[in-house]
Amino acid sequence: MYLHEYLFFAIAILICMSFALYADGKVKRAYRQYGAVANRRGITGRMAASRLLQRSNLYNVGIGKARGHLSDHYDPRNENVNLSEGVYENASVASVAIAAHEIGHVMQKHTGYGLYRVRTALVPVVNIGSRLAMPLVIVGMLLDLFVLAGSGNTLGYTLAMVGVLLYASTLLFALVTLPVELDASRRARQMLVSEGILAEDEMQGAKEVLSAAAMTYLASALISLVYFIRFLLYVLTVFGKRRD
Repeated sequence: MYLHEYLFFAIAILICMSFALYADGKVKRAYRQYGAVANRRGITGRMAASRLLQRSNLYNVGIGKARGHLSDHYDPRNENVNLSEGVYENASVASVAIAAHEIGHVMQKHTGYGLYRVRTALVPVVNIGSRLAMPLVIVGMLLDLFVLAGSGNTLGYTLAMVGVLLYASTLLFALVTLPVELDASRRARQMLVSEGILAEDEMQGAKEVLSAAAMTYLASALISLVYFIRFLLYVLTVFGKRRD
């Protein structure tokens, strides 16, 4: 790649990394602030999740405890909502907001939300792509350099581009994840109010926690986009020069 292309990439990734650090800090500050604010009804994260599941008649979904800090997630394979230790038995505004967000993902699956289904379908592709993308690019370049130079064969370039396309699956996953997470937060806000878990004046804290979390997914999507562009330009530049 040319010097100005490296400079552009360095500036772009620096901006994205800075935004990611800001988003991560915002999540931690919001959680620390509203994790210390007890909700009036004394409802823990586990109780909130259980109530929302029962109201939706989803009795086959379990609620478990996950190790780690902010490690909350929904596992659709075994139908289990795993809440982190700081959320599970904590009766704070932040805890019920996070629990409701995970139930939002449960609702996405059981109502057939399109983008959630797309993201789920992409998981195996992303797992394969993240492992094979770079090796394929390297193999393609080596073939082009040592075996096929001057022969007119395009196998090296084809392998490299397959690697780029596999890496693109991680970008697509990040882009699809963002609206999925935003929708789960929207569902969470609605459920918290409609089920009377939080009062209207407590919702501001819940919104701040959920909005801060959404920023981390935006940062992830931006970083994936920058790396994909850099990846693609690098392959096109290297093979373009050799064709010349």
